[in-house]
Order: sequence, then structure tokens, then C-alpha cells
Amino acid sequence: MFTVDYLKKEHEELSVFVTRLEDECISILNGEEVNDEFFKAAIEFIRKYADETHHKKEEDILFKYMMDNLGAPAEKLIRTGMLTEHQMARYYVLELEKYLNNYKLEKNDRDKIQIIGNTMSYVNLLRSHIDKENNAVYPFGENNLSGDIKMKIDEEMGQRIEIEERDLDRKSQLLEIIYK
Repeated sequence: MFTVDYLKKEHEELSVFVTRLEDECISILNGEEVNDEFFKAAIEFIRKYADETHHKKEEDILFKYMMDNLGAPAEKLIRTGMLTEHQMARYYVLELEKYLNNYKLEKNDRDKIQIIGNTMSYVNLLRSHIDKENNAVYPFGENNLSGDIKMKIDEEMGQRIEIEERDLDRKSQLLEIIYK
């Protein structure tokens, strides 16, 4: 299924990104200063691409069709599992941003540990979340949705991807900052 393959490809990119976040936290533990430019770019990348782009494709397309067509098991799996974890990820990023802003005003260890803690909470959540989607949620959808519904999903996904590809310049700029 094109949609699942595409979402898994995005998961690969996000897995590399969360390892980069973890590496940045390790560098702070090893005495490096909090890199404001890095974290601001990471937060924007998360919001624009991990959340508004990737998560919204799942929520608006794949998960919607799964909940509409696969009944209570899909509803429970998605609503109390995946969507809850999407909200948790948003919370960690909001907290990261709050403590990053506080740290800029008054550099202290309490804010620094919160930057590390919220970043690592996001990293660990995303790793677990990606594993669940790749190995449980996506296969459940692929194995149980009808061929017609899968075609509709792939069609909508293709349209969404076309729209997203218009904004790749900013993504490249952010990745340049994140991976330098």
C-alpha cells in the first residue's frame, strides 16, 4: 500500500532526527552549552513536518478511514493509542519550548534539565510510537481495509503529498541547521 510505504519512509527520517535530538542532549550533558538555534530549528521541524505534515496525514487520511471502516478495535487502537501519543508529543514540544525560552532569559540548571528531559521524553515517545505504527497499526489497516478503501486512501495521500512538496525549501533549511 503506497500510503503505508510513504509513512514508513517518513518514519525512517524521523528516527534519524530523534537520534540527532538525543545526541544534542548528550552534548549538553558533556558540558556543551544549550544550542538555541538548534532547538528552535528542531521545534519548528517537529511542528511543521513531524506533526502538521506526517501526523496530520495519519490523522486525516489513514486513521480516519480505519476508524470509519474497521469498527471498535480500530477506534480503540487509534483514539486511545496513536492520537493520545500525538497529543503527548505536542505537549513535550510545548514544554521544551517553554524551558528553552526560560533558559535564554536566565541560564540555570533547572531549565537546562527540563530542556533535556522534555527532549528525551519526545525522543523516547516517538521511537516507541513509530514501532507501534509500523508493526501493529499499519499492518492492521493493510490487512483489514478493503481494496477500494485502500485505493481511496492512496489517492488522498498522493494529493496531500503534492501539496506538501511545495514547501520543501523551508524543510531543507531547517535540516541544514539541525544536522550541521
